[in-house]
Amino acid sequence: MAKGLTFQRSEKKYLLTDEQYRALRAVLDRRMEPDKYGRYTVCNLYFDTKDNDLIRRSIEKPRYKEKMRLRSYGTVGEDDKVFLEIKKKYKGVVFKRRIVLPYKEAKAYLFDGVPPSEQGQIFREIDYFIRFYDCAPKLFLSYDREAFSGRGEDKGLRITFDRNIRSRRDRLDLSIPPDGVTLLDDDQWLMEIKAPLSMPLWLTALLTELKIYPNSFSKYGKVYAKEQLFTDEEEMEPCLPVF
Repeated sequence: MAKGLTFQRSEKKYLLTDEQYRALRAVLDRRMEPDKYGRYTVCNLYFDTKDNDLIRRSIEKPRYKEKMRLRSYGTVGEDDKVFLEIKKKYKGVVFKRRIVLPYKEAKAYLFDGVPPSEQGQIFREIDYFIRFYDCAPKLFLSYDREAFSGRGEDKGLRITFDRNIRSRRDRLDLSIPPDGVTLLDDDQWLMEIKAPLSMPLWLTALLTELKIYPNSFSKYGKVYAKEQLFTDEEEMEPCLPVF
């Protein structure tokens, strides 16, 4: 059974040191509450064209961009729920459209072309996306997350901290435990602030005090750029004579 969900909000990302993370957490622990799931691991399969057109266009920072992924929370079994979603961003505002379905139905659709048992409007949008771009799973990407939700007048506020970001190009399967090449140093955190409108004044002042500034950071984009850098370096490596 596919259940559709939609989201619209602003999202800003920040790259933190351990020191900034600890100072920020000291305040957030008083003003916000942990997500109901606490600490957990997010696993994703990112989709792209044969020539990586979607991610190459995304890292050019256009006013409008879109991507597609299959997401799970932790390693899943055949009957566990996963989230197939399209994420669009226009002028800093994120629009997310996704369906929830068992992993076995998601695999049957994505790899064998068998549509899920229920097909609503959001599924039709996803199906059009796949057919239009002729895209397929290209990258497994996972990370460990701590999430916090606002209280009272900050109820719509959500802040997440990600670390141990790792990726792999093989074994594109959410039922296989996460591993792969790490993206950040051990003392770095990726923070994301998600708000339906603008962020609270107390949070803006706190970020300024701790010298925490927005950072244009796409996990998939950084992985792709890093891979291309290594590829370019290999191509430029001179051939040494053999004696």
